[in-house]
Amino acid sequence: MRHTAENSSSHPPATEGKHPGHTTSTFLTKFWIALILTIPILGYSDIFEIAFGFALPRFAGVEFVILGLGSLVFFYCGWIFIASAYRELKAKMPGMMTLIALAISAAYFFSVFQVVRGSEETLFWELSTLIAVMLLGHWIEMRAVQGATGALKELAKLLPDTAEVIRDNATQIVPLSELVEGDVVLVKPGTKVPADGKVIEGASDVNEAIITGESKPVEKAEGSEVIAGSINGDGALKISVTKIGEHTFLAGVMRLVAEAEASKSRLQMLSDRAAFYLTVIAVAAGALTFVLWLFVQAGIVFATERLVAVLVIACPHALGLAVPLVASISTTMAARNGFLVKRRLALEAARNVDVVLFDKTGTLTKGEFGVVDIFGGDETLALAAAADERSEHPLGRAIVAHAREKGIALPKVSSFSNLRGMGVRVEVEAQEIFVGSEKILRERNVAMSSEHEKRVRSHERDGKTVIHVVRGSELLGSIALADIIRPESREAIKSLKELGVKIAMVTGDSEDVAKWVSSDLGIDQYFARVLPSEKVDKVKVLQQDGAKVAMVGDGVNDAPALTQADLGIAIGAGTNVAIESAGVILVKNDPRDIPKIIRLSKLTYSKMIQNLFWATGYNVIALPLAAGALYAQGIILEPAIAAIFMSASTVIVAINAVLLKRSAL
Repeated sequence: MRHTAENSSSHPPATEGKHPGHTTSTFLTKFWIALILTIPILGYSDIFEIAFGFALPRFAGVEFVILGLGSLVFFYCGWIFIASAYRELKAKMPGMMTLIALAISAAYFFSVFQVVRGSEETLFWELSTLIAVMLLGHWIEMRAVQGATGALKELAKLLPDTAEVIRDNATQIVPLSELVEGDVVLVKPGTKVPADGKVIEGASDVNEAIITGESKPVEKAEGSEVIAGSINGDGALKISVTKIGEHTFLAGVMRLVAEAEASKSRLQMLSDRAAFYLTVIAVAAGALTFVLWLFVQAGIVFATERLVAVLVIACPHALGLAVPLVASISTTMAARNGFLVKRRLALEAARNVDVVLFDKTGTLTKGEFGVVDIFGGDETLALAAAADERSEHPLGRAIVAHAREKGIALPKVSSFSNLRGMGVRVEVEAQEIFVGSEKILRERNVAMSSEHEKRVRSHERDGKTVIHVVRGSELLGSIALADIIRPESREAIKSLKELGVKIAMVTGDSEDVAKWVSSDLGIDQYFARVLPSEKVDKVKVLQQDGAKVAMVGDGVNDAPALTQADLGIAIGAGTNVAIESAGVILVKNDPRDIPKIIRLSKLTYSKMIQNLFWATGYNVIALPLAAGALYAQGIILEPAIAAIFMSASTVIVAINAVLLKRSAL
């Protein structure tokens, strides 16, 4: 079956929020129109006369002109709030837009009623300035949010629009959507890889930093796999397309980011409930304020002003923005640092982790053999590598790789023979060379010196494999091999301990191997000879005393354990990012990213609490002021001033959230 590429970037712009169909520029345009219409309304208001000491010349029908201008402001500039309020009520989630709609509707219809009955006491200037300030506040807020969200849009930008395909021995530029699996694509120096594939010709260094977080360019040659969206270096590559559209690694990342952006943290659920209850409280407080001021005979104009001010200042915009914006920024920061937050509840749980349980193989270690000690010098290594040069055995490949890494020249061998269960025999310069286990020593009656044997037994106690090199009947030396511990594992464990987190390890290896790795890395607790099905039980053991456990595994055999843990982290996701059991997925095999998860969790939680504290505290103080609690002391908030305070609090929350981007992980 041939699959064609599909555009997977059909997600709505992050800036729309509660105003679907309206862009940031819409608010700015409506603000300028509202501002221009507000100038003549203000000119014929009592506040203008009080402020400047004179009044503009009046003319017949001026009140109807002001009514017309006020109606334009209300229906054209303010309708966006009415429409948004309707959507809130339809969804049975009254919130900020409901309060703004009630406030401007109360001010407008009261003023229309006053004009019809011939009264000059209207609220048109309060109405127009309120709408203008609200539009400006929303524009500022949406600009702030726009810079913080849109992780999906950023990921979508990584793909080029076209690809250079070789068909019928000629290159042609085709849209990305026309690529099919099996196409051969030419990727020129400095251009982006259009689809996941395998290099069939050429060599280059490819920058995968934006996708995997790996800062160093990755060397690619024939047979290497490449990821869509990565940037080619200074060499040309011919790539056979293996995955396109929704099947690519990048598409998988985008699905995870979309899932994270759709998920909510506990704090976000709390803030949503608080915003709902604040709306109910504001409506009740506004109604009570209106009735009480009428009761004390302050007049219907003053009572309506207080009603409008209360509804405006209690808008839960800051409260509704406090958590989602921080959460969105943290999701983007995670993606840029090489790990993907699949569920926000998982990121929130990371700050409380007491123990990190690592699966040893492929996580703390490379999952492949490497040389850890040589006793016998370069000659021992050269002969062992020469004997194993054509070997497919993991130990043999590790010895050959180590020799090549050290730049050691390998002698020519002849007369190769495999000694079943012992090793290999070759001839080098007419001399017999035997490379293998200790059985070869017994077979050849070769003795080890006491010092040599002591070193061998020490390595064997640590669970390492020792290979011996014999020339004729003489022991030249021995090579100790083991599953190589990642250099970055030490840094990761050191960082985790600095964060006050304990380290545990689970492995199917023997007690000796587990003890050696734990001792080498400074691990607090380990579980050896554990079957994949038993890993979940070890998570439960650690949880018995109430400890919060993060499980780090490859996401395949570890799925039950990842699910049981308070935080499941799948490491080494490579091109398989759709791991259902993990809450957080590391794109590359680097355990140093795990402390970053915990730091990001703590930073995110801190920012959320700061924003919730500000948003809640602001409403507690501002609501009584808007209701006129300090009227006797001469302190009163006009509706337009209330709108400025409300918008300012929202912008402060947005700016505080954006500051999270400056934090280093």
